[in-house]
Amino acid sequence: MVLDNLKQGLRATLKKLVGASSIDENVIKELAKDVQRALLQADVNVRLVLDVTNKLQERALKEQPPPGLSRKDHIIKILYEELSKLLGGEDARLPLKPDKSNIILMVGIEGSGKTTTVAKLAKWLLKHGYSVGVICADTYRPAALEQLRTLCKRINVEVYGEEDNKDAIKIALNGLAYYSHQSRLKDVIIIDTAGRHKEERGLLEEMKSMYNAINPDLVLLVIDGTIGQQAYAQAEAFNKNVKVGGIIVTKLDGSAKGGGALSATAATGARIMFISTGERIDDLEQFSPTRFVGRLLGMGDIKALLEMAKQLEQEADEVKVRRIMSGKMTIEDFYYQIEQVGKMGSLRALFEHIPGIAGMVKDDDVDAMEEKMNRWRYIIQSMTKEERANPDIINASRIRRIARGSGSSERDVKEMLAQYHRSKDMMKAMKGRQMMGLLKRLGLG
Repeated sequence: MVLDNLKQGLRATLKKLVGASSIDENVIKELAKDVQRALLQADVNVRLVLDVTNKLQERALKEQPPPGLSRKDHIIKILYEELSKLLGGEDARLPLKPDKSNIILMVGIEGSGKTTTVAKLAKWLLKHGYSVGVICADTYRPAALEQLRTLCKRINVEVYGEEDNKDAIKIALNGLAYYSHQSRLKDVIIIDTAGRHKEERGLLEEMKSMYNAINPDLVLLVIDGTIGQQAYAQAEAFNKNVKVGGIIVTKLDGSAKGGGALSATAATGARIMFISTGERIDDLEQFSPTRFVGRLLGMGDIKALLEMAKQLEQEADEVKVRRIMSGKMTIEDFYYQIEQVGKMGSLRALFEHIPGIAGMVKDDDVDAMEEKMNRWRYIIQSMTKEERANPDIINASRIRRIARGSGSSERDVKEMLAQYHRSKDMMKAMKGRQMMGLLKRLGLG
């Protein structure tokens, strides 16, 4: 499993948080320390670890959860967001332009799995409907061209190369000219380059010259997932010479140090676009930071939690909720309550989840109540803004007009107004205390 140690460390940390009887400053500080330990053991860069855990602690202490979301869930959401940011935030897509040949320059140190990754990327592109051509510009490693041709033959992708030419830049330019012929035009042309270890300065100079000569649309840096914190310096060095636009992390199938390679994204400002988790040519997956962090945290329902938090943040109107609780509710607020209950589905399903009420309300009563609430919704929609804000002005003639406009009877309008006044009086009498707990459970405040 990818990054097993990190996964286990983070899940143990979450278990402690969920099991805490209450959330205070000590619990939050302990959480930050546990996350710090898990990330350092996965070989994530120390500066990045401190940055992430400091933000986690600061946000967990200062931020208030939106109404309806528990403190624990809010802290889990913060952890999820900060880890996702560490890995590049949102999903990174290949910036391929239509109606032209997109040139992708693949760079990386020897042994990173670059040549195999070229074939894997070619296969991925084919699966997504792109035509692909490959150029072998690795003149340093013996049999590089032969290996690339063998791999690409399996997926029926042509490889351009020149056995006797040692000028990598000339080969790349000749290859681009070859694929510019009308009969050989491709959507994407991938250029494989040398990755010599012992002459790093020479390698970086060659990459810089290659970059300037061919002016690629995208540079992808291939990083070995087993090298740990060295990945940060490696990514930084390449990025100074060629503008890295994306990262592919290889050999993540069994690496304890994968966090180092994953955090290399911070050194370049580029996002991880793909991860390779196996030897097969199909073992290349598009990288999603949010999905990856969800897997690390072991939370299949993390998406539901985030959507719930987002909805509450968007919809929660604290001024409105405070007004309802204080007994100063307007018809507009009454309508808001009806709408919120409606968003949760049927009243029957709602009552089934309320302790003490489940099984007590007869089905016929629930159906009648649901029908009334729908009628009330239409009645309120037929009122003027002034009437909603100040229902005391509603007289007999206004009731007749509202009834006609909503397709209901005058009796229905009077019943809705009576229910509004009952609800308002009840809130005032209770000062909102008992009702607040129920509303929070229902996500209404």
